[in-house]
Amino acid sequence: MAPLSWRHHTLLQVLLSRGPLSERDFHALFSAISGGKNPATHRQLFNDTLLKINKELTYLQFELRAGINQYDGTVYYGVVNNIADEESKLGSKFSVPQIAFHKGLLEAIVHEAGNDGSITNIDALNTRIENQVVIADASQGSQSRLPTSITNFSLSQKEKTLNELIQDRWLSYTPTGKIGLGIRSFLDLRSWLRSNDIPSCEVCNEACIKASCCPNEECNVRIHGYCLKKKFSQRKASRACGCGTEWPRLEGEDDGAEDEDVNEPEEDQVPSANQHSRTRRRGVKSELVEENERAGPSARMTRRALRSSKAEAVEAAQEVPSAAGPSQSTRASKRRKN
Repeated sequence: MAPLSWRHHTLLQVLLSRGPLSERDFHALFSAISGGKNPATHRQLFNDTLLKINKELTYLQFELRAGINQYDGTVYYGVVNNIADEESKLGSKFSVPQIAFHKGLLEAIVHEAGNDGSITNIDALNTRIENQVVIADASQGSQSRLPTSITNFSLSQKEKTLNELIQDRWLSYTPTGKIGLGIRSFLDLRSWLRSNDIPSCEVCNEACIKASCCPNEECNVRIHGYCLKKKFSQRKASRACGCGTEWPRLEGEDDGAEDEDVNEPEEDQVPSANQHSRTRRRGVKSELVEENERAGPSARMTRRALRSSKAEAVEAAQEVPSAAGPSQSTRASKRRKN
């Protein structure tokens, strides 16, 4: 297999140095290094490039993958670690109590009762970490005990760790101002999310961190907001759940549907520019006809008289050169005789 080219290296270096990129930025980067080729129109080239990179990254247990931010539906690309445990994702930058705090935050967010996938800042700081790390004594029969670093993990240390996790994009502030998962968690912790009994989306089969639930309380179906919009984007698409319950419209979806039904004209009713022009000309013509009728016969006679006078003036102007011609020739002949 041929080695990676400078184009592959550039994609990897940018992702490793800047972190996950939105689909828009990643496509712009790909277009810049491939001579202006848009991934949307050169999909095969784009897929082949990612496949070649991932074949090389397999030896390091890394992968270049795409993931969706479930809070706004934006697609991101990033290089992730394929090792299953979440401690390896954080690397050596964070200490044991910080990793335990992160695990506690993850559990609090993904198991949030309102299916909103977020917790308040106060709830985040009050997250207990004692049950996240347990180290047993080497001696037999001794009870498990917690290390001092865990028991002495203060509120100020939690606040500092929380800010670092948000800055590194493991966590994020949601549009409502709460604490939610960051794009790195959605990308790197996919296997961890699937293995923690988190319900999956009925449409995309990904873990539902922020999702809409079926209105039927006895139904366990969950669907991401962006999956719902895609599923029900067509006018005639059925909004019925598998249990037969009608899915409610999402925020902002009602306005769009009403605009399509009420304000959007049918194809044969859409007026073109030519139709507007012809309509305008017909309107002007009708106005002139009405004005002429209101003016009466006297006004029409006056306009006929003006046109007749103009025609007589033109005929008179044409007769002047012919009258002046003989006199000039007579004078010229007299000069020659003299």
